[in-house]
This record gives sequence, structure tokens and C-alpha cells, in this order.
Amino acid sequence: MGREHGRAVVAQNQMKVTRRLIQFGFLALTLVAVFVLQGNAEQWCPFGGVEAFYQYVREGNLICSLGTSNLFILAAVLLLTLLVRRAFCGYACPIGTLSEWLQHGARRIGLAPRHIPYGLDRGLAWLKYPVLAAILYFTWRSGELVFRGYDPCYALLSRHGSDITLWAYVIAGAIVVASLFIVLPFCRWLCPLAAVLTPFARYGLTRIKRDGQACVDCGVCARACPMGIRVDRVQQVTAARCLGCFECTEACPGGVGALHWGPPNWLAGRWPRPVLVVVLLACVGAGVAATYAWPLPAFVQTWGERPGRTVSLDLEVDDLTCRGRGTLLVYFLQRDDEYKLRGYVRLEAWPAPRAALLRIAYDPDRTDAFAIKQAITEAYFDRAAGLWRAPPFAIVGYDPLDVDE
Repeated sequence: MGREHGRAVVAQNQMKVTRRLIQFGFLALTLVAVFVLQGNAEQWCPFGGVEAFYQYVREGNLICSLGTSNLFILAAVLLLTLLVRRAFCGYACPIGTLSEWLQHGARRIGLAPRHIPYGLDRGLAWLKYPVLAAILYFTWRSGELVFRGYDPCYALLSRHGSDITLWAYVIAGAIVVASLFIVLPFCRWLCPLAAVLTPFARYGLTRIKRDGQACVDCGVCARACPMGIRVDRVQQVTAARCLGCFECTEACPGGVGALHWGPPNWLAGRWPRPVLVVVLLACVGAGVAATYAWPLPAFVQTWGERPGRTVSLDLEVDDLTCRGRGTLLVYFLQRDDEYKLRGYVRLEAWPAPRAALLRIAYDPDRTDAFAIKQAITEAYFDRAAGLWRAPPFAIVGYDPLDVDE
């Protein structure tokens, strides 16, 4: 029994190290992408998929700074949640990682975490739902990322532009301070993504199981749980807020078998804990791969009656960076002067910081590729405003002065 217990302790320590490495890996990847590669981390945030979903389904358009990658990552995280509950929060979320590391650092310098009564903890957990409702209401109503100016994650992991308000830093600072005294306060009580994941996590396949015969009823597992789950009072941990962190199993002094991880009771047996890591990486990897395998347009507009035959034109266009610029492009394509496009037009765009892909389907009997290029690049006299408007767009490889184009 002693040798078997020793092997279990070694396995537990290895899992803890593995989780720290995964947390570090996701955080480092985010920091490098934002500060070194100058990437847009918002396009890979699953909550961005929640914010974008309604407008994309309704109009086929995405809010500025978001991409269809948000939708694929959201789908991957929801699948992950159905399998291993809120493991994304415990292994990949940068706010959760930083908050957890701050708490461990505080313990090392002698700051013990404050005990939150169970009833108060459960009451505070309801706050994340009005937070989610407010964010979605104002975002879907305005068509803009109104939460960005107050988002603590964006404040910590962005390049600190003018779109961040002082409140974002205040909220981020409050989370930092609170994390020194309370375990994962934002994740437990306020995170809007947690509010989205909770209904899915309730039906999560895997769970911690407690062997009543091996358990010595010491309550250590419950005290070790960062999410305040009463592990010692249930046969199976089916709480939606379980992070799959295995802190309870690592703290358990009851020897081998008191707590283990695996499928529901109707699927007998236990599973090695590294399976969770494999599932996590597989789901996130699948979300990233799907983004590139099925590159859905982020901006779609259609006008005119669709003919029996259409032709598509692919262009690379500079300064087509977001939904707002896409709307401006439509303004030039729908002009009413000599460069007006006749007949059916369907515009699909993939906005990007540099050259963006543009795909236009049109009626070849009523217009042609050259007319489309002219509509995009020629100045337009706005009769209603009484002034000329110069288009900001440039088509890669096309010179408007070249009449032989």
C-alpha cells in the first residue's frame, strides 16, 4: 500500500506541474502574439464569439475587431465544457491563470486566503448573469464592443490604446488586489464567459468521484477546492464550476482511491488525469484548425435580384480593417453616379489589418470586373451632402490611372 500510495503522490505532483506548464504556455502564447507579433488577441477570445453570435446570424457581419475565429473557438470551448466542464477556465484563461498565480504568491509571503461562507459564495456567483446580460444587451444594441473599455483582460493583455478607459485599469487592479486575499474572485463571481459555460458544464461528462469507504471525512478536499465546491459531501462532483484542477485529489490524505476522476457512474472505471489535458489541447487545436479550414467571411452584404448566373471576383484591398470600413466600402459600391454598379452584387469580406480579401459575386451581363474596381477606387460626388468623397481603399495590383487595366 505504501508503494502504491507513493506512486499516486508522484502522479499528483506531475499533474500539478503539467497544469502550471499549460497555463504558462497559453499565457506566453497570448503575450507573444499581442506584444511581439502585434496580433489581435480579441479574435481568439471565446467570449468574443458570444458577443458576435447574434449579429453574425442576423446580418452575416461581425463587430469590429472580432473575426469568425471567435465563433470557432467558442464552439471548441463549448465542446470542451461538455466533456470536462470548465477546464478552459482552469488551464487556458489568462485572467484565471494570473489570479491563481497571485494567490499562490500571496500564500508564499504569508497572506492566507480569506474564507468565504458557502451561502455568500453561492449568492455572489449569481452576479455573473446580470454582468453577461448587460454586456450582451449594450453590445447587440450598439453593434460595438462596449465592454472593451471596461474589460480587465483587455486592459492587461492589449497594447493599451485609446479604446481602454480608466475603468478597465481600475477593475483589473481590483481583481489583482482581491486575488491576493480571495481565491479566483472574478472567475467565481463576475466572469461573463463563466455564465455562458455554466449551462453546458452542468452536463459535463467527466467528474471527480468520492469513494465513501476510503474517505475519512476530513473535509480537506473541500477546503482545497478553489471554487468552493463541497467535495466531501457528494458522491460525484457534478457542479458546473468545477475547473478540473485536481486540487481536491492532490489534497486528499485518505490514501489511494478516496477521490478519483473519470466518467459518470453509468460508465464504470476511472480515467488517467492526463486525458483531460489531451481533450483540452485537442478541442482548442480543432477550433484553431477549423478557422483556417473553413474561412467564413466576417462581412456580408447583398443587393439586387440574383440572376441565373453569377461570376466571382477576388480582390486584395488595403484599409479594409473592420465592419465599419466594410460599410464604407458598400457606400462606394452602391453609388449613383457614372460608376454605379448594375444588377446583382454580393460582397463577402475578410477584414484584416493589412491587405484584406474581398470576394464580389455579380451579374456578368450587367457589369464587369473593371467596373467594380472603378466603383471602389474612383471619387464619388455625394449629391445629398454636396461634396466629393475620396475612397480610402486601394486594390493591390490595380492602378486606377491605367486605362488599359
